[in-house]
Amino acid sequence: MATIEYLRTDPDLPPVGVVDRSPITPAKKAIFAGIAILGAVAWAILAIARGEDVNAVWIVIAAVSTYIIAYRFYARFIEWKITKPRDDLATPAEILENGKDFMPMDRRVLYGHHFAAIAGAGPLVGPVLAAQMGYLPGTIWIVVGVCLAGAVQDYLVLWASTKRRGRSLGQMARDELGAVGGIAAIVAILVIMMILLAVLALVVVNALGESPWGVFSIAMTIPIALFMGVYLRFLRPGKVGEVSAIGIALLLLAIVSGGWVSETEWGADWFTLSRTTIAWLLIAYGFLASVLPVWLLLAPRDYLSTFMKIGTIGLLAVGILITMPVLKAPAISDFASTGTGPAFAGSLFPFLFITIACGALSGFHALVSSGTTPKLLEKESHARMIGYGGMLMESFVAVMAIITASIIDQHLYFGMNAPLGLTGGTPEKAAAYTNSLGLAGPPATPETYSGAAADVGENSIISRTGGAPTLAVGISEVFHQFLGGESMKSFWYHFAIMFEALFILTTIDAGTRVARFMTSDALGNFGGPLSKFKDPSWRVGAWLCSFVVVAAWGSILLMGVTDPLGGINALYPLFGIANQLLAAVALTVVMTIIVKKGLAKWAWIPGIPLAWDLLVTMTASWQKIFSDDPKLGYWKQHSLCQQAQEAGKLCLTAKTPEDVETVIRNTFIQGTLSIVFAVLVLIVAVVGALVCFRAWRSGGGETTESPEEPSKIFAPSGFVATATEKAVQKEWDELIATGKVRAPGAAHAQGAAKAEAPA
Repeated sequence: MATIEYLRTDPDLPPVGVVDRSPITPAKKAIFAGIAILGAVAWAILAIARGEDVNAVWIVIAAVSTYIIAYRFYARFIEWKITKPRDDLATPAEILENGKDFMPMDRRVLYGHHFAAIAGAGPLVGPVLAAQMGYLPGTIWIVVGVCLAGAVQDYLVLWASTKRRGRSLGQMARDELGAVGGIAAIVAILVIMMILLAVLALVVVNALGESPWGVFSIAMTIPIALFMGVYLRFLRPGKVGEVSAIGIALLLLAIVSGGWVSETEWGADWFTLSRTTIAWLLIAYGFLASVLPVWLLLAPRDYLSTFMKIGTIGLLAVGILITMPVLKAPAISDFASTGTGPAFAGSLFPFLFITIACGALSGFHALVSSGTTPKLLEKESHARMIGYGGMLMESFVAVMAIITASIIDQHLYFGMNAPLGLTGGTPEKAAAYTNSLGLAGPPATPETYSGAAADVGENSIISRTGGAPTLAVGISEVFHQFLGGESMKSFWYHFAIMFEALFILTTIDAGTRVARFMTSDALGNFGGPLSKFKDPSWRVGAWLCSFVVVAAWGSILLMGVTDPLGGINALYPLFGIANQLLAAVALTVVMTIIVKKGLAKWAWIPGIPLAWDLLVTMTASWQKIFSDDPKLGYWKQHSLCQQAQEAGKLCLTAKTPEDVETVIRNTFIQGTLSIVFAVLVLIVAVVGALVCFRAWRSGGGETTESPEEPSKIFAPSGFVATATEKAVQKEWDELIATGKVRAPGAAHAQGAAKAEAPA
């Protein structure tokens, strides 16, 4: 029986797809078995070792081995049983191509865009903070959680949206769950999205504040991306390799020149910006990135950022394998049970899972998987690589983050991540505080903090909360040992700070565009004159929706920048809970779709992570709303500061009466949002369960998938084309060269005419 099948939709054109059904060879089986055994050994060492030094290399081995097995077998299992991709069918990018929001994009570029869009603050900040509970709980959740929950969600949402003309998550919820569940989902998604974007932007503000090097280098990525977009669309369509080489060279130049500029008098003057100024600039950038054509700024900038993201994380993994650093954090710390950790309050369950957020399961990813990505997907078969594979890469970023936090001195770690009110802000007070925590290892001295700051070229690193500075210290600790020595510590620290800001900024621009799509979909549901909003590429609607979105998250960002409780300290728990609640909405929607398709026996694939996610998030929400501990409960903080204000006193970390007023206002907003989020998501979950039950009893439900159309373009199904696919691609290239067909994604005059709004 032939193992290669050619998919044809037009007798006058070459095949539009190639299906390889060759069985797995004995050699490959042996390789996968070896990988599985190696991973099992690594996990055993991490789980059993107590009281002796454990090398960070074992975490890398355990994670990579698990990812390979999960992608090859579990993701493929989901593909066989649920998604069943067909490359002879056209995707929304091909059907609705208009050169603005819908456009077939090279799978490699799209992988870069998707990964850059989903990989924001969560996989960097969350694992660093979670390291206060030890390296083992966080590592297990990051690796196992992504394979069974996070990557599953991203893949299935991308599949479902692609089958529905690229509909947003909110619109799919409205279509699948009905009026009550759909409206609750849309409101929850939009409100949660504003919190997520504001917190992501706040991390960027904190990283770039008073940093001329970082501000200059980040700013330079914008004109570089504009050049790449024009190059790939007009000058040399399809020449991904050429534009990649140019983009990488220019990116490296921007990074190096940032150091030069920051050392000049004019550079320090122009690019040393206050946090409030940076916040306003981010708001303006988010608006522009949302309304400009996707090929011009968003996609090339994200693709460009991916080189730096994956390159830095890959280099960090290589550095760990070379330097073999020892984990200085315990496997499980006392803070896991007491819940009194200085980095964040709360016990291991549920707050470890809330804090890690994006590294294992992220509702924000579902917005990208039903936002920009399905509108750019060339072939259905690319969804597994981009959806499931992209999330595995983000998880690996989170693994690297928890390693860097676990290999530095624990007194230094807690001195950096404890609030200023505990450390006092001076080396003497910070040493006294961290020595009182009963940490393992030699006691801290003032030189522990002053010396560490001098090593990385900073005046102080005490109470540099938010996770980003800690990660930068860990990266510099690894890199300097095999790239440059002690003298390069300062360079690598500032490189890492800039890397983190770039990492997160790409999520803000894509997230704003996704929120624009969702707002447009929501307004279109009202019908009448508002039905024009159903077309996400309608320019008036795009500008209006973008303005509303950036105004909403921008106001929360400015609130965080001026928050006496530290902004990130107050908003990050709400960010984590909101993000996980959003994942519950996404998993509910895809589970409902699966059951309505008559695949109820496979509903456990999204159902198990959904049940776990609801348990975690509802427990965390209950504690944030009703806890009497002022470190945990928003309403407890609110009442304490109200009482202090009435008595004419200060409260918590407030230094002035104005600060007290700000805390009262912010905690009221945060506490109210916690209640609203929990109620809306519970409504969605209950309605979803009822819809699934009715569909199961009737053997399925009415499909909301869009009509199928044959594809007229070709693309290899994997990241690397096979010999067969290269031969087919050569046939298409010859037709493109003679002008008989057009390269997908190239500039064209008639493309916009054939595009129509999604039904």
